[in-house]
Amino acid sequence: MNATNSNARDLGAVILAAGRSERMGQPKLLLPWGDTSVLGHQILTWRQLGAGQIAVVCAAGDAAIRAELDRLSFPKTACIQNPAPERGMFSSIQCAAQWAGWRSDVARVAIVLGDQPHLRFGTLRALLEFSARHAAAVCQPRTARRLCHPVILPKSVFVRLSVSSAMSLKEFLRAKLADAAACDLADPGLEFDLDTPADYERACALCFPPTSD
Repeated sequence: MNATNSNARDLGAVILAAGRSERMGQPKLLLPWGDTSVLGHQILTWRQLGAGQIAVVCAAGDAAIRAELDRLSFPKTACIQNPAPERGMFSSIQCAAQWAGWRSDVARVAIVLGDQPHLRFGTLRALLEFSARHAAAVCQPRTARRLCHPVILPKSVFVRLSVSSAMSLKEFLRAKLADAAACDLADPGLEFDLDTPADYERACALCFPPTSD
């Protein structure tokens, strides 16, 4: 991986890890990824990107994710528990927005899907540099005219999520609480998440292509 990004020091990254992985048939964030797990890779990636603060949202009582975070020496104080993950991804985002642990120097927050370990490091770095140039805007990567994740929000917009009556992040963003800026990026990983075993195989093929002897 490349060196840390000085443009990310004011960035908080929240990794969403409270999903039930029903279509995968097993906890997808615990699947192997390189020499670690999907979750471990995500935490390491955002550290390498230079995020000033990283938090993980997990389902309350999820012993497996908790054990993995312990194995990764991830601080318990940076783990946000979602007491009702069955309400969907937006409930985890709202739990993160309600969290009192964000540092005062965090000016932007990246909402990171835990099941996208296959995004290129250069893609994420380009998005962070774009966000630094558009610090007052909600920034999203865009590919084939479709807005994708991660989403980076100004802190002032992020905190409004805690009391939003929206049913999804997309609905919340439609309210145009801030300027929006799309960063056009060419990365096939932006087009999908790890929802099924086929997605996992596709992601592994992108990131770990077989080598010929």
